[in-house]
Amino acid sequence: MKKKSYVLLAGLVLYGLMGIAQDDSDSPARSNIQQYTPSKLIGKGQWDLKWFNNLYTQTESTFTEGTEPRQTFFTSTLEVYTGVGDNKRWNVGAILEFRSNVVADRGALEVFQFDGETGTARSGLTSIAPSVKFVPIASLSNFSIQSSLFIPLVDNETEDFLPVNGNGGVFLDQNGFIWQNRFFYDYTFPGDKWQLFTELNSELSFGDKDKSFANNSLNLTPGVFLSYFPSSKFTVLALAQHSQRIDLGNDFAQDFTALGGGLKYQLTQALNIEGLYTNFVRGSNTGLGETFNIGLRAIF
Repeated sequence: MKKKSYVLLAGLVLYGLMGIAQDDSDSPARSNIQQYTPSKLIGKGQWDLKWFNNLYTQTESTFTEGTEPRQTFFTSTLEVYTGVGDNKRWNVGAILEFRSNVVADRGALEVFQFDGETGTARSGLTSIAPSVKFVPIASLSNFSIQSSLFIPLVDNETEDFLPVNGNGGVFLDQNGFIWQNRFFYDYTFPGDKWQLFTELNSELSFGDKDKSFANNSLNLTPGVFLSYFPSSKFTVLALAQHSQRIDLGNDFAQDFTALGGGLKYQLTQALNIEGLYTNFVRGSNTGLGETFNIGLRAIF
């Protein structure tokens, strides 16, 4: 799987270096990072590839006081979409998720060893999701919905091992189906220097509640992102997100709030890169860690 990830990265970089042109007739002076927010759909025959990597690490949580043995969870997500129809209102695609997690106070970067050491590490392809993006109101192209059904590929959410350094198992991913609906909206202020992007992510988890902590619950995550463009190819941004898990019969409620920031840069006409950082500043029934994120996106 590690080798496949490098192949995907090489492919994205190759597309970028070739400078493959895309349909930018709506606003030819804008770069992709200005024009193609998650709200905007691509046209017929175009492709949108995004490889996003999230590393979450924690030594604190709301379950105990003080520091805890470090736990680190790495998620690598590949999203592929293509445009259908002639009006930029429908995109179809798929999402793949690969995860690597380590516990028992192992170093954060040890998630990249993929060693599967008994009691402290697990990794693998954990879910696949057919997905569709659409613009429900023709006159409002900057409002769109992404709907995906995540199909679990894991047998056990947590492997039960003998305790290792005080840890009795390794969580990999949810063992249940997730119907995800993400509502996107963006607004660019006059002058093209400031842009506001908002998102409401809803995730309905369903399945046997004995197989996953999240089954039979609804997770709602609103987010606000404010971007400033010193130039058309570069942006810095600040973000705030809140996540609220609503108990629908699984006897587990959860919430957290995260603040952060990041930047994006348009490497070529087709390829851009982004980096983000977030910190979990509060919550209940959750970890209080931080995330480090890097992604590549190619539109051609």
